[in-house]
Amino acid sequence: MGVFKFLKNIGRNDEKDAVEAQEEMNRELIKANKLLRFVMGLGLNIEDLRVEYDDGKATLRGRAATQADKEKAILAVGNTEGVAEVDDQMQVSVAEAEARLYTVQKGDSLSKIAKQYYGDPMKYPVVFEANKPMLDNPDLIYPGQVLRIPVET
Repeated sequence: MGVFKFLKNIGRNDEKDAVEAQEEMNRELIKANKLLRFVMGLGLNIEDLRVEYDDGKATLRGRAATQADKEKAILAVGNTEGVAEVDDQMQVSVAEAEARLYTVQKGDSLSKIAKQYYGDPMKYPVVFEANKPMLDNPDLIYPGQVLRIPVET
């Protein structure tokens, strides 16, 4: 037959593939735990909160006391680097109207957003309060960030 030459570091490696798969699972568990701790640290009223993370998709489960708490948890996770999608599997104890969601554009400010949704730029505190504790400062928003815009009552 003879001697056949192959590239030594190319080809199938079941051991390496298994190790890489386990490392990816560990990274996703770590990311899920970080997201869980982050949301829990916001002081939202959510019972039995669970977070799963898989390849950019976070799944949230639990029971939020209010629609606002639920939406804030979703936005806190969704506005985190590495999260492209949030699967909302949470329940709400008290049914309420859902807030609108707005993706911040370049040049936006909370007053500009308030004028767009409420017709009055001076209602920016409504938008700011609706997005606490994710927002610490009404002047620190960034393009691509998703904000809650409560329905005006």
